[in-house]
Amino acid sequence: MKSTVIDIENAVVSYREDIALRGLSLKVRSEEFVGIIGPNGAGKTTLLTIVNGLGKLLHGRVSVLGHYITPGNGHSLRKQVGYVAQVQNIDPRMPISVREVVMIGRYGLLGLLRRPSRHDWEIVDEVLALVGMSHLTWRPIGHLSGGEQQRVAIARCLAQEPELFLLDEPTASLDWKAQSGILELVKQIHDSRHLTTLFVTHDLSCLPVACGRVVLMKEGLIWGEGSPDELLTDANLSQLYDMPISAVVRLRKQTISVQD
Repeated sequence: MKSTVIDIENAVVSYREDIALRGLSLKVRSEEFVGIIGPNGAGKTTLLTIVNGLGKLLHGRVSVLGHYITPGNGHSLRKQVGYVAQVQNIDPRMPISVREVVMIGRYGLLGLLRRPSRHDWEIVDEVLALVGMSHLTWRPIGHLSGGEQQRVAIARCLAQEPELFLLDEPTASLDWKAQSGILELVKQIHDSRHLTTLFVTHDLSCLPVACGRVVLMKEGLIWGEGSPDELLTDANLSQLYDMPISAVVRLRKQTISVQD
């Protein structure tokens, strides 16, 4: 049996008057691929934040990779946790190349005062090849398309050689072709690197088919969890999103068919 690498017990997180998590508990085992879905404001991003050692708990405990997260050890644990967020708007005038952006992922391991070695640059080139961006190594990061920028963000994450792979709406704002490419890339990385992956989305059409388990979130709580076939029914999703969901489910099935 795989070991438990994420163990959240009765976590409560609040941002001023808004309670983001309301006593949430979740366990994730090594090498699982877990999709986390739910409407906007459900607490999905906050869940990733506390796994990444950044959120402040009002109550509860969070253990990641065998260590309970405290105010003093979050930084060291984040070296083992890779995080990819939504595509960001980047000024095309920014004078930094794709290769230099990916090297940023190494600095958490190196420390800011150490210069990258030949080995570090070899790792950068390896992950650039993995995400299919070797041909744009010296391109300014602001001159890339959204899908290309997201591939660079994934490469930067992999450059730190993480054990956990956290993705927060990584396909948002991308066109359909770029979305499909990112979903396939995430599956390939998860399988080849034996990572533990948490993939957050509110868009059912962007839920990777590789997910072995899905977690449904609503109003800061886990509303349900289990296999995609069991949970992703029209009835469940209509209640989760408080609206008829059959059209969205049909779109997701069409997306899966094209990816397969």
